[in-house]
Amino acid sequence: MKNNAVCIAFLACFLLITSCSDVYKFTLEHKKQTTLNATIDVTLKEKEDKPVNSVQFFVNGKEISSEGNSTSINTSDFGVGKHVVSALVFYPEKSKKVNNSFEVLANKAPVVYDYNIINEYPHDTKAYTQGLEYHNGFLYETTGRRGQSTLRKVEIKTGKVLQKIDLDKKYFGEGMTIFNNKIYWLTWQGKKGFVYNLDTFKQEKEFIYNKSAEGWGFTHNGTELIKSDGTHKIWFLDTETLKEKKSIQVYTNKYAVKDLNELELINGKIYANKYQQNAIVIIDPNTGIVEGIANLKSLKKEMEKTQKLVPQDEVLNGIAYDAENNRLFVTGKHWGKLFEIELVKKQ
Repeated sequence: MKNNAVCIAFLACFLLITSCSDVYKFTLEHKKQTTLNATIDVTLKEKEDKPVNSVQFFVNGKEISSEGNSTSINTSDFGVGKHVVSALVFYPEKSKKVNNSFEVLANKAPVVYDYNIINEYPHDTKAYTQGLEYHNGFLYETTGRRGQSTLRKVEIKTGKVLQKIDLDKKYFGEGMTIFNNKIYWLTWQGKKGFVYNLDTFKQEKEFIYNKSAEGWGFTHNGTELIKSDGTHKIWFLDTETLKEKKSIQVYTNKYAVKDLNELELINGKIYANKYQQNAIVIIDPNTGIVEGIANLKSLKKEMEKTQKLVPQDEVLNGIAYDAENNRLFVTGKHWGKLFEIELVKKQ
């Protein structure tokens, strides 16, 4: 009996040692942060240098070329932002997926802009401005808050509301844009948007957000609708299906820029209000890089000379551009003025 017990104990110990030696522990080693156009070298490591049969590498689910247990990632292929890097490892009679991530910052600092006021016009103080767009000599505006959300056609010089409809009280209206003689209007947390006839304001259809959680700002580039969702991401929608088909991440050379709100496409760049910051960021739609920042905090102070504003609520929001006459208009939530401004590079 004693001999049998010793044999069993020895066998158990042998099996434990053998099974432990069969356990593979993998890690992916690489730089966690870099700048756009730099290269990141990624190496799969096994804790005890046990051999593997083969490795396949992926970035954001897309396979990339590799050599042995290593690969080099050209960040220009993926743009700024956080990206998932994965390795699918094949080893004796098994396979395992290992995940990690890296972050790409812009490779240049944004240009800082100041501004000059060119003109001032009246603006309805009851308008909790969410979307603003210039079209054929008029401003089109959407306002927010449940039970108060409206779509409007506005005369610029007088601020007079020429045409208006109310949104269903259960929705909180957000940004809008005009494309192919249709008005596209987002809701905040309703996970859907609506399409209206430009002339009659009659609703024609609705669409849902298939990837983003919320609706904030809206614009277009002539072939795609462009949407913000309050994060650091900007989404591009198919104009036929109205589905979100891709996104970019918005970054400076130091950090991700979140709280992106009302949008306007101006000369090929996305202008976005930074919510509660009284600033506009200028974004390259191809890379997500913030190329410029317009500090409009003193415009809020200009507004406060004649009107008391609710802090962190009645903030700058609303960008419209008259391309034919090169006029840039901005306003804010419940602001009593619409400003025509020009941006000037800060010296």
